Amino acid sequence: MSKISSIIEEIERLEKELEIEVEKNAKAKESAIQEPSYKSKDFFTYLKEVPFLVLLSSPIIYAMVIPAVILDIFLWVYQNINFRIYKIPIVKRKNYVVYDRQKLKYLHPIEKLGCVYCSYFNGVMAYSSEVASRTELYFCPIKHKKKIFYRHKYYKYFVDYGDAQSYNEKLEELRGKLKEV
Repeated sequence: MSKISSIIEEIERLEKELEIEVEKNAKAKESAIQEPSYKSKDFFTYLKEVPFLVLLSSPIIYAMVIPAVILDIFLWVYQNINFRIYKIPIVKRKNYVVYDRQKLKYLHPIEKLGCVYCSYFNGVMAYSSEVASRTELYFCPIKHKKKIFYRHKYYKYFVDYGDAQSYNEKLEELRGKLKEV
């Protein structure tokens, strides 16, 4: 086993350990939370406190829901056709688009609406990233020549740029990683 492979295995083990600890911590906090009730401000009083430029930019922010909904629909179609053909496991949207923050009692109704929007928009973006990364793992599991800022969770398994021998030898093995999902 190469040094890189052993480091990857150690990182995966530590990520699982971290996930367990974070979940324990969240459960401990959840049981200790005593949420204050929201102290009601009427709609107009709330809006008076919002900076003008924030109000002005809000329609631009919320308009992004339109391409997000279109992307969401296309991802569903894309997966249900292509992933079934190539036997790539379908990404469960519900694991990415999660609604829960709007239930917090201390948020103003307008803030709750913002939480719903952010949960949806960021969830769809994360969901699309997972769909794209599974597609890339299946069709093009080759690292970039240049360093890239964002690397999805499968990227570490990709073969090095220009390594034709490893690519030809490992393509089916890499595709098999999708079965582990």
